[in-house]
Amino acid sequence: MSLALHCRTITSVLFMFAVMAAPVNNPDHGFCRDCLTFQRGETRRCERCGSPRLARHPELYRLHLAHIDCDAFYAAIEKRDNPALKDKPLIIGGGKRGVVSTACYIARIRGVRSAMPMFKALEACPEAVVIPPNMEKYVRVGREVRAMMQALTPLVEPLSIDEAFLDLAGTERLHGLPPAVVLARFALAVEKEIGITVSAGLSYCKFLAKIASDFRKPRGFSVIGEAEAVGFLATQPVTMIWGVGKAFNATLERDGIRTIGQLQTMERGDLMRRYGVMGDRLYRLSRGEDVRRVEPDQDAKSVSAETTFDTDIASLDELVSVLRGLSEKVSARLKKSGIAGRTVVLKLKTQDFKLRTRNRQLGDPTRLADRIFQTGVELLRKETDGTKFRLLGIGVSDLSDDDKADPPDLVDVQSRKRAMAEGAIDALRDKFGRKAVETGYTFGKGRDAHPPEPLED
Repeated sequence: MSLALHCRTITSVLFMFAVMAAPVNNPDHGFCRDCLTFQRGETRRCERCGSPRLARHPELYRLHLAHIDCDAFYAAIEKRDNPALKDKPLIIGGGKRGVVSTACYIARIRGVRSAMPMFKALEACPEAVVIPPNMEKYVRVGREVRAMMQALTPLVEPLSIDEAFLDLAGTERLHGLPPAVVLARFALAVEKEIGITVSAGLSYCKFLAKIASDFRKPRGFSVIGEAEAVGFLATQPVTMIWGVGKAFNATLERDGIRTIGQLQTMERGDLMRRYGVMGDRLYRLSRGEDVRRVEPDQDAKSVSAETTFDTDIASLDELVSVLRGLSEKVSARLKKSGIAGRTVVLKLKTQDFKLRTRNRQLGDPTRLADRIFQTGVELLRKETDGTKFRLLGIGVSDLSDDDKADPPDLVDVQSRKRAMAEGAIDALRDKFGRKAVETGYTFGKGRDAHPPEPLED
């Protein structure tokens, strides 16, 4: 063995000894998030590498419930793949009438936010580089991150493509490290192996773990312990509670309730009389009470696709051609996942941003584009009264396995032929690509060429 290799081996062994000899029962001892060395003093920088990124908390080594959120996920991937974008404000989103899917932190400093109309985003940051979403790439990277999470614990509950809850209870023996250090090591591994960054929140419940992960982004690592929960929440706005959106916040404001601390002084019965089931949630979460467990592999509740138009559309014919393309996207996702849906849901947004949703329950679950489309058209006809729409979407809910989907229709004898034709089209598309075969509804139509995908926070 060479002297250099021998020295590196000794250094590695000593480092691992320092890590494994963690004083996990001493809350005064934190660790460095960059080299993972445990700190025995109260210095502001790591005793080993000099990094200021130290983790210290009285409950640091007792907590095991985490929320991990990728930082500006879509934008981070694009900057990783194109280093020329590194120091530029970057927006991922649609055309002039589209919305911002996500923005890098440089653009966020200039006032750009997710879900902001693109024209407003460009007013706030006219020098921004705009890139349309590449969902196929983002999904692929999301799966890589998810696989790394599942190597830590089987208890991973995905919330979206780029975030998840993890329960690391009982994994200390497996990893030889407390959950807090495992999380920090995971964050470093994602940076090194995938090339993006994540932020982590650690707590005793899901509600507070998710709140913690939003602090000090990007590359954040925050802890909210049980002893401090009530005091911490008391000063926070009520909008921090999951489910308190813009409309409900307005209701609470009219009742004079603006902070979580005000909720902490109220009785559960009073809150429930005022706000029903939501009142019970306000009571519990305002006190840091959240008994929800991490539920791995939760089934999807719906499958849908939507698009925002560059110019508003009132014409039924134009809307129908877009609806056909969206129905085919939903059908492809259902078939790929081996599931079917019994309720078809139509979504429309008017030019003044008012949302309309219409649904119809079918006799049997379906995964066929034709059935989704035909049902959607029936719902759409009732809404096309001259109103201009800026968004159209179609989806299915009430999901189940596809083993009982689309039985032969004895009344509609043509449905069998359409189903067989759809199967033939699917086979050709699988072999030659989606554009190999188009229906008359979508052929030569460009409205739904690149529908925007889900927003990313």
